[in-house]
Amino acid sequence: MEDELEDRVLHQTYLSCMKILSRFSSSVALDTPTSYFWKMVRLYLLRSEVLIFTFGIVVVFMYLQTIGLWSRTLLSRLSHAVNPINAVQRMKLMEGSDADKQSWELKGSLSAVYAIRGRRMHMEDKFIINENINDTGISLFAIFDGHGGDFAANYAQEHLIQNLYNKVVELSAFKDGKLPETPKNESPDEHKKEERENNISVERKSSFKKSVSTADDTSKKEITDPQLLAQLNKARPITREVRPIKPVKNVSVPLSSYILKGKINYGKLLTDEVLAADQLLVEAAKRSMNVAGTTALIAVLEDNNLIVANVGDSRGVMCDSRGNAIPVSFDHKPQQVREQKRIEAAGGYIAFNGVWRVAGILATSRAMGDYPLKDKNFVIANPDILTFNLEDHKPMFLVLASDGLWDTFSNEEAVKFIKERLDEPDFGAKSLTLQAYYRGSVDNITVLVINFMQEKYTTATLTE
Repeated sequence: MEDELEDRVLHQTYLSCMKILSRFSSSVALDTPTSYFWKMVRLYLLRSEVLIFTFGIVVVFMYLQTIGLWSRTLLSRLSHAVNPINAVQRMKLMEGSDADKQSWELKGSLSAVYAIRGRRMHMEDKFIINENINDTGISLFAIFDGHGGDFAANYAQEHLIQNLYNKVVELSAFKDGKLPETPKNESPDEHKKEERENNISVERKSSFKKSVSTADDTSKKEITDPQLLAQLNKARPITREVRPIKPVKNVSVPLSSYILKGKINYGKLLTDEVLAADQLLVEAAKRSMNVAGTTALIAVLEDNNLIVANVGDSRGVMCDSRGNAIPVSFDHKPQQVREQKRIEAAGGYIAFNGVWRVAGILATSRAMGDYPLKDKNFVIANPDILTFNLEDHKPMFLVLASDGLWDTFSNEEAVKFIKERLDEPDFGAKSLTLQAYYRGSVDNITVLVINFMQEKYTTATLTE
């Protein structure tokens, strides 16, 4: 009886609501569009069976959504129970192999570097931190941004830095009177033969141990960009005709030529070593038919002197005592008047393909490697050398980075960003790298920060 009474009450309530709606609708003129629409709603949508069916669909949909959420949560908990690995550990497992590695980092005493592969398929950036080379008080830092593969960047990382390391050690001893021009226990011919073998051997490993020289540890297999190869094929066919190699003349430069007023002439040293390494790199690239190239940004620090050599579009920026951004290098871009005139004088041209490019291919006008363009002198490896006296600027820090950073940050923005994060363990290098990635950089990104927040830069020996 009670159930029947409740049903009757519910039915009477529904009828009363319908009568009220009907009276409201009848007060509206029937010849208006609004009244016609309301009549259709009342006759077809406000029927009890339609409302009940709609309510049922909503309930079923919410039920399915809830079940799906519960099932995903349950599966996640079960997976964690079976294999309890946190997010950091999972990232380490993902980076277990060189091919899958996503990031690289290194911390020196007063310098740090952080690099990520980013949105590229392969990591082609390389970096170097050598603090207090062989207890000479001289430090060496470098960034190489490869393109068309990592062959050229690997070569520069190993051979150019190895040669600079050896020369710095020899010159430091020579200027102090501890080393003669030619080693006594070795004949000139034997010395030249050994030096030639050291320079030409592409696969020989680095031998110095009193520094840290590290970067992407990927294998040495050749990686070439199909789009780059297609462009090069259009510009100049790459055939076996370019493979014959002229013998490399190994000219021994006396150490005394690099000493100027009792100090090492780093401008001449860096220029000679970069050009010599580039010549050997081009010859090695021709043998393997590898068209890869790389930029080179090298900074040498001795006492209060900073010497920066730049080839390409990696960039260095220094923050002075007042927080101003001081560029320590300038990009080599094809659209620059100086570079464009040089390219056109060599018979080349620049074309816009997303950005201005040499022969429509290369976005930097200077690089190591790139032998098809280097053979025609469209691209050169001559570095620009800038020297700074740190006493004049009293800098807080120095940032060296590949163009993956500068695609999303201006000099001033990068300096301001690092200035606020110098207290981080890596002096803000990781934060700046990741921020460039979040801003949309599509390139490999490498950021190296040297912290000068001391009365004087003091170096320390690192062991590999």
